[in-house]
Amino acid sequence: MLKKADQRLLVRQSSSRYRSARSGVGKKRALLAIVVLALVIGAIYLRFGGGKPYPDLTMPAANMPVLEEVLAYPEPLGNLAVSATGRVFFTVHPESRPSGNKLLVRETDGRIRAFPSEAAQADLFDAVMGVVIDARGTLWTIDHGQHGFRQPRLLGFDIKTGKVLKDFSLKSDVAPKGSFLQDLQVNSTGTMAYIADVSFLRNTPGLVMVDLKSGDAWRALDQDPSVMPQSWIIRNPTKTMSWLGGLFTLKPGIDGIAISKNDQFLVYGAMAHDTLFSVPTAALRREEAGQAALQVKALGRKPLNDGLSMDRNDNIFITDVEHGSVMKMTPAGLLSTVVQDLKRLRWADALSFGPDGWLYVADSAIPDQMLRSKSHMREQAPYRIFRFKPGTEGVPGQ
Repeated sequence: MLKKADQRLLVRQSSSRYRSARSGVGKKRALLAIVVLALVIGAIYLRFGGGKPYPDLTMPAANMPVLEEVLAYPEPLGNLAVSATGRVFFTVHPESRPSGNKLLVRETDGRIRAFPSEAAQADLFDAVMGVVIDARGTLWTIDHGQHGFRQPRLLGFDIKTGKVLKDFSLKSDVAPKGSFLQDLQVNSTGTMAYIADVSFLRNTPGLVMVDLKSGDAWRALDQDPSVMPQSWIIRNPTKTMSWLGGLFTLKPGIDGIAISKNDQFLVYGAMAHDTLFSVPTAALRREEAGQAALQVKALGRKPLNDGLSMDRNDNIFITDVEHGSVMKMTPAGLLSTVVQDLKRLRWADALSFGPDGWLYVADSAIPDQMLRSKSHMREQAPYRIFRFKPGTEGVPGQ
């Protein structure tokens, strides 16, 4: 039998080996946790972070038009559409978490009011963003339904009476959770709507088409290279659009869209992409949509842009979110700077032609609203819509 002293020694040795083994397991687990965390951070960085600076494409001229202020509003703005009579319809940007009126109109006498009424706002709108007026005078809005987690909705209004003419609830096969339906165009006959899904959360951007007679809806160009972001980082004078040391960077996919005045093709651009593209509208019909990528055409190099609009001669007007400007691309792909105001245009967003050759631009001031507190937004108010004359005319509302 072992003596008591030997027993105590054996116990101490066994305990020491146990503690050593336990310590070894703990170190291995800690190392494994560090490796897993590094892999997760790396995966997040590869999908959401990083980016390189984009070159400044603006070419300011001495004779550029001056921006004329149209309205100032206490909350961040979204998109706008101007009627043939000069009424300015605009949304409050859903990313600013508005709690009051979400769609408004500035009447020709300067009065701003809720549209169609203040009482109807809660029933009609959740996260309304895009707004456009078709050639027949119908006002259309697209509501992304809090990124598809609630009900995305496309509405058509009589702009004179405010009556709802069309009400389409979009199903999850075209507007799934994580989608972000935010810009739209409608053809001249009022029969087809085209909607850009920038898809911040899902990272599956694409186009949504809606037959405005039947309500049938489908998708095209999902994750095609032309609708996907490239790895550029947006450097706005207010803020470089990245967070947590570059772990998260704002790199949106397809954003602005515009339709040619003969309805023959759709122009579009991913915000964080260096090229503007077009696709024939015929290729976006339900029966052809699966092969639409085969008919995509590169038009030319563009700035990192938000909104788009086209004039009657198919010149494309492009907002530049980095340099407070609006640029123009000719049908031949030539790029020029039409207007620039770095002090007043914090984030040139949506565009809409109005009557008498005016082109309207909304300043959504994204750096002063995205991931910002409500108190910060109030401190940075007001938020403005401007207009200028680019020397050409387009269809009001688009």
